[in-house]
Amino acid sequence: MTLPARHWRKTRRAAASALLGATAPLLGGATMPSPSTVTVDIEGLRSTRGLIQACLTADPITFPDCQKDPQARHVTATAADGPSVVFRHVLPGRYAIALFHDENANGRMDKVLMVPREGFGFSRDAPIRFGPPRFDAAEFPLGEAALVTPIKVRYLL
Repeated sequence: MTLPARHWRKTRRAAASALLGATAPLLGGATMPSPSTVTVDIEGLRSTRGLIQACLTADPITFPDCQKDPQARHVTATAADGPSVVFRHVLPGRYAIALFHDENANGRMDKVLMVPREGFGFSRDAPIRFGPPRFDAAEFPLGEAALVTPIKVRYLL
């Protein structure tokens, strides 16, 4: 026996109301966390030419290649505008930042024999050894308060 469509609509509405009513006490009046701002103060730029390309990610697997993380936040600023970039409306969590000084503004990190020709840096001044740092070396916590963090740009060539 098939029930009329109006019966199914009423049943779905009743189920949705019951679910919302049942979860309200569990939430205990909790509210969504407020988004914050992350300001990156960039130190050590060797020139004011080109762009600063920065990304913020919470994904340890794709860091520092944020292009592979669809949730990553990207910011581009001109190097001449001053040595800082800002990520706005960032929810609390654990993040890492990678950036590079795109001096010729071609949108990619230029390399010579796999060695970067342009400057780069990571949050928490994460050390580089035989390649980029791991996420946990660059990771920082972000709460609801605005955060200002320095990143030193390194040039290998």
